[in-house]
Amino acid sequence: MSDVTLLTAKAGQGDSEASAELLRLVYGELRRLAAMKMARERAGQTLQPTALVHEAWLRLGGDRQPTWENRAHFFGAAAEAMRRILVDRARRRNAERRGGGRTHLPVDELEIGGAANDPHVLEISEALERFAQHEPKKAEFVRLRYFIGLQLDETARLLGISEATAKRWWIYARAWLYRELNPGV
Repeated sequence: MSDVTLLTAKAGQGDSEASAELLRLVYGELRRLAAMKMARERAGQTLQPTALVHEAWLRLGGDRQPTWENRAHFFGAAAEAMRRILVDRARRRNAERRGGGRTHLPVDELEIGGAANDPHVLEISEALERFAQHEPKKAEFVRLRYFIGLQLDETARLLGISEATAKRWWIYARAWLYRELNPGV
């Protein structure tokens, strides 16, 4: 059992020291992932990697962490929290621009960890929610790759699947999302 798993169990029981230790243990990895995203962000943007990590931590429960089943469960929830933060930002940007028409979205150019600066993040997020209704594990895989920026092998290890399975899931998910985002093509 990993340190993350042990600490999440203690934090879920209300141990604030375990919550603090959990944050210290995972902070570097979360910060690295957030920095990869933010490096692709447009110039002049205000969200920094540290702020993204802190906001995601707060959305996960802050010092009152729920009980996480394991490391994969925790990082899956962190990916979801970061996704929601980026989607909320995209919604605010779209509201400021008063809409803007939908355009053809080439999913094969979907950049790993590129959600931070992708103008289509809202559409992708909504399509991913529909995908999760049919393929929850594959949708979680895509969240970790796209919103967190994990590499194929890292995502496979985190989810406990082989790299070959991860490659098949990625091909399948991209094809499904392409059809969903580009109806009539």
